[in-house]
Amino acid sequence: MITQGAVVREPSNVRPFAESKPVRVENVIIAELGPKECLVEIAFAGLCHSDLSAVDGSRTRNLPVMIGHEASGVVREVGPETTFRSGDHVVLSWVASCGECRDCRAGRPSQCGAGNSANIKGTLLNGAIKYSDKAGDVIYHRGGVSALSRQVAVHEASLVKIDASIPLDVAAVAGCAVLTGAGAVINSAHPEPGSSIAVFGMGGLGLSAVMAAKMFGCAPVIAVDVLESKFARAAELGATHFVNAAKVDPVAAIGRIVPGGVDFAVESAGVAQVLNQAYYSTNLGGTTVPVGLPESDAVFSVPVTEFVRSQRKLVGSYMGAAVPRRDIPRFLDLHTRGLLPIDRLISQRFSLDEINTAFDHLADGNGARQVIDMSL
Repeated sequence: MITQGAVVREPSNVRPFAESKPVRVENVIIAELGPKECLVEIAFAGLCHSDLSAVDGSRTRNLPVMIGHEASGVVREVGPETTFRSGDHVVLSWVASCGECRDCRAGRPSQCGAGNSANIKGTLLNGAIKYSDKAGDVIYHRGGVSALSRQVAVHEASLVKIDASIPLDVAAVAGCAVLTGAGAVINSAHPEPGSSIAVFGMGGLGLSAVMAAKMFGCAPVIAVDVLESKFARAAELGATHFVNAAKVDPVAAIGRIVPGGVDFAVESAGVAQVLNQAYYSTNLGGTTVPVGLPESDAVFSVPVTEFVRSQRKLVGSYMGAAVPRRDIPRFLDLHTRGLLPIDRLISQRFSLDEINTAFDHLADGNGARQVIDMSL
């Protein structure tokens, strides 16, 4: 079959993207499904900075690639050996896992060697490449999902079934922003009521962390960003104090709010310098949870003697240390109960044809989460 998808052939950081058009909506041919593969009609797809890194070329990938990794939709066709059925509502997960290796068995599917290898190669978990252009040349997958498309072919390991009553726009954002940001607090930080926390970066990940911190009863919840415009939404979602890192030293400012430093800091901006600030904003024995991904050669360092004597902890939280099939339904249930208001993360909606404009808004820091609505 033929679908329409957002394809990057030559990344470009020339702005505005609406004029340079590094992303092209192309007709893409989808090959016949394999035994454990499904065809999903995408309803909504969120935009993330890891998508932006494919657009502007800040991270290398096999090209051409159909991008997107945060989405929801409805299963329309299935291979003969899948556990899904046509009509199932699903969230797509960009870290597929084999379920059998040591890391999968230990509850760390994001560390699955087979899944990560497939993502690097631009294939599905089983090594298949399902997309090609009209010339017959392959188009690589992004995260095994390639969610910025009207229909996608995915391995069933990349799908999480959800209740059909969940709004699909909410479900889409749960697949990465909430899974990663809230997961950093819920699965990695483990705060207690009254724990103090600072969250660096008020994009989708950071705001999700703020929501989770409020749910745990953390106080104060300090929002840190370089854009003053981010703080109104952060306040709505649970932040109690605000630090504009473009105007003041955030470490000193946090120390004035919580003498000695906070119990927890979450770094969601994906900037090594910001991780350094987050680390030094914690108290002696405090915990820093980096969840944002910087350039692959970025380095964070701290004097060893100081690290030992301070008893500060650094806990990496790739994908929020999540188990998607456990955590996505759990986080959506928290949304239904009013504890994680995921819908309030969605700040702008665009059609697939407006994809480059949507990336301009993401790159400029406008809003919290841009969502592509496939019905527009």
